[in-house]
Amino acid sequence: MAANAASAISGNIRMKLLSYGYRFLSNFVFLALVYFSLNFMEKYQQRAIVAILVLVYGAMRTASALRSFYFFQRIERLEVDARRLAAVAGEGPAASASRKQIVGGVTALRRIGEMNSYIDLLFLAMVVLLCVSKIVTD
Repeated sequence: MAANAASAISGNIRMKLLSYGYRFLSNFVFLALVYFSLNFMEKYQQRAIVAILVLVYGAMRTASALRSFYFFQRIERLEVDARRLAAVAGEGPAASASRKQIVGGVTALRRIGEMNSYIDLLFLAMVVLLCVSKIVTD
């Protein structure tokens, strides 16, 4: 049983790292694409139009990331309520252990989702800075 728990934990760590790596890589590719497309535009009007379109896309993704933070906040409230109700119900040690495992899994998934949203927001901030600098400079 201890071996199964150890492999499950290491599997979660691997999946968490893969999740972070995928977010980092996909956002980095997006940043590189924006950088090269803005730098290879010869005319200012074309560069400004592309930068504004990327800013609109970035605003939509930012709104989505902020919405996910609201969602994660609601999940956190549900976790607190579930813990409180489990303490009040007192159905026995087996049910309590099962609930603790479920709530712990939800907590871990919520934290991973929050970190992924932070990674998205970091790269979106860099994209916004790049676009604004290309719009401002001639």
